[in-house]
Amino acid sequence: MTVVDRFLDFVKFDTQSDEETNLTPSTPGQMVFVKYLKGVVEEMGLEEISLDENGYLFATLPSNIEADVPVIGFIAHIDTSPDMSGKNVKPRIVKDYNGLDIVLNEEEDVVLSPEQFPELLNYLGQDLIVTDGTTLLGADDKAGVAEILAAVAYLQEHPEIKHGKIRIGFNPDEEIGLGAHKFDVEKFGCDFAYTMDGGAIGELEYENFNAASAKVTIKGRNVHPGYAKHKMINSIRVANSFITMLPRWETPEHTEGYEGFYHLVGINGSVEETTLNYIIRDHDRDRFERRKREIEHLVNKTNTEYPGCCTVEIKDQYYNMKEKIEPVIHVIEIAEQAMRDAGVTPKVQPIRGGTDGAQLSFKGLPCPNIFAGGENFHGRFEYVSIRSMEKATEVIVNICKIVGEA
Repeated sequence: MTVVDRFLDFVKFDTQSDEETNLTPSTPGQMVFVKYLKGVVEEMGLEEISLDENGYLFATLPSNIEADVPVIGFIAHIDTSPDMSGKNVKPRIVKDYNGLDIVLNEEEDVVLSPEQFPELLNYLGQDLIVTDGTTLLGADDKAGVAEILAAVAYLQEHPEIKHGKIRIGFNPDEEIGLGAHKFDVEKFGCDFAYTMDGGAIGELEYENFNAASAKVTIKGRNVHPGYAKHKMINSIRVANSFITMLPRWETPEHTEGYEGFYHLVGINGSVEETTLNYIIRDHDRDRFERRKREIEHLVNKTNTEYPGCCTVEIKDQYYNMKEKIEPVIHVIEIAEQAMRDAGVTPKVQPIRGGTDGAQLSFKGLPCPNIFAGGENFHGRFEYVSIRSMEKATEVIVNICKIVGEA
């Protein structure tokens, strides 16, 4: 069974996560899928298989050498983004991509075009898996799941490749920031691991944003508008003033690379009360802390004009794993060598987002992120290169080989 066969099988499962349920996994479809995966790893003959009530599936490919080498792990998440439906995904393979527009859905006029997505031209001559334009694809991260299982199957079929003990882990709810929260690092039992959750071929990431959420609540005073002079406090208007006080260029649409931002992700308001939901991001820890203080400063400033009307709740979400990876930088060097051995040029770059690996690194499991091959995650224009998936599989095999020969 090829990595493509596995992937096309896996995207049939609706595993969209939901941050409103307060359950783990957050949706029943994830448990359906992970139980299916449990059957897959059992059929493969893996050992130390465990599936807990929270949807975390672990399994082991035993060592085939006597030498004492590090235990390594490979991790992928089973959920897909809440941003768009992952139900009834209808994937299609575009053979030998020619650089022109790809009509995903003629009836709804959904077109995947290099004019809007110039990265498509990096895949000239390759076979691409696309959606039908009505759902996301699910390469984030079912491509990672498929690659890990395909690599393990390859190692089973080629016992001449010497390797140590290999652990695989599949977890729920990464897309809502909870993938690592109930991940039992001690039970997983690895010296280090890799999440197969990156994007384009060659990506290797061990720097990510420091992240926090900020919920700003503004209390107004509702009075009949005909008699409101000097009495009414319209919380929506106060909220608008708060929004405009933040730097207009420090938003996602104006930043790149190591630049941080404030991102307003939701507004819910009436005259009586308005809430603003922000996410705060920065690679630099000091700047990250300053950003949080700036939000608090603007709350205090708002309260000088409207006493007691504004409050904020700030919660740290995750931190930059760089500080945990640099002391064990050999885990990056191993991945770089594995890519070069597969004919892939490593592209070490910061993640402008988060990953389960960041939280796992702070829980004691160094865990950088490797490409899974997809592009345009979380929406109808998502696609994945078959060559990239095959190379990701090869990189996993090469990592196991390098560690086994150490």
